[in-house]
Amino acid sequence: MQIQLNTDNHIQGSESLQARVESLITQHLERFFRYLTRIEVHLADANGGKGGGQDKQCAIEARISNGPPVGVSHDDETVEKAIHGACEKMRSMLDGTIERKRGHGA
Repeated sequence: MQIQLNTDNHIQGSESLQARVESLITQHLERFFRYLTRIEVHLADANGGKGGGQDKQCAIEARISNGPPVGVSHDDETVEKAIHGACEKMRSMLDGTIERKRGHGA
């Protein structure tokens, strides 16, 4: 299972950020890894260096084996909070999606 991180030009995609994202994804979504082929995480800063309310966005797309990809996004005031929020949303989405898939004999 592969975890891919993408950032916009306002967020530096460092090795430490990659490690933190992988840690959070594993912490929140590890129980789904056997059903997934890849997770893509996209981080963006809507206001650039200007700051502002909830201008950090984390979008997560999970590629389900033999199924369509599913995606969520979350906006918050920090990158860390945006990642946490998106992970929570993805966990909820995968709970429902995988349960439906398992219920149909998959």
